[in-house]
Amino acid sequence: MRTETGRATAVQHHRRRLRAVGLFGLALHLLLLGWLVLRPLPVAWVYDANLTPLASLRFSSAGQLLGELLLPAPLGVLLPLAGGRLGTPWFPSFLRTTGASALLATALEFLSSWAPGHVLNVDHILLAVVGVAATHLALVPAGRVLLLRREAGPHRPVGRIPRPAPAPAPDSAPTTAPNPPRAAVPAAHPGRKAEPLLSLGSPGPARRG
Repeated sequence: MRTETGRATAVQHHRRRLRAVGLFGLALHLLLLGWLVLRPLPVAWVYDANLTPLASLRFSSAGQLLGELLLPAPLGVLLPLAGGRLGTPWFPSFLRTTGASALLATALEFLSSWAPGHVLNVDHILLAVVGVAATHLALVPAGRVLLLRREAGPHRPVGRIPRPAPAPAPDSAPTTAPNPPRAAVPAAHPGRKAEPLLSLGSPGPARRG
């Protein structure tokens, strides 16, 4: 009992440390994103705002596209790690992470449109969400399985414990007492009345001399 209690306490302490690391890394990454996205750029001219999805990809180089994908990619790991939900299935975790990254990317893109040298581009939001989703699917499910196995310990059984077979039910068939034997009734002869049966202890009929 003490061993199980100590293991549960160690698991809770380990999860709290992971969440603290995730929150610290998330704060640092958001500061880096804010500095890179909101800093003024000394440019002579800029493109018009793009509100059509995938319309600006033909004007972007491979380095620019790769940077748009990789810059917000750590959010795919830091967001679920900061949430601290290690036992969550992968699909709800994927939906929450993707939705949160879409909100963050949209907020940063709107804020950057006010900075000099930046314009609003919807493709930046799409590329950011794709990068976060790909990173999440590539790292988080496998990492969650490894962490849960480590917390379970080497001596914990992985499969289910077989249940004992149920004991056979006792025979509940009702037992009936045997019927007492009945006295035989003599057959009546033709032309002669059948004499009634005599009860036990009664005198027999008088014989004629």
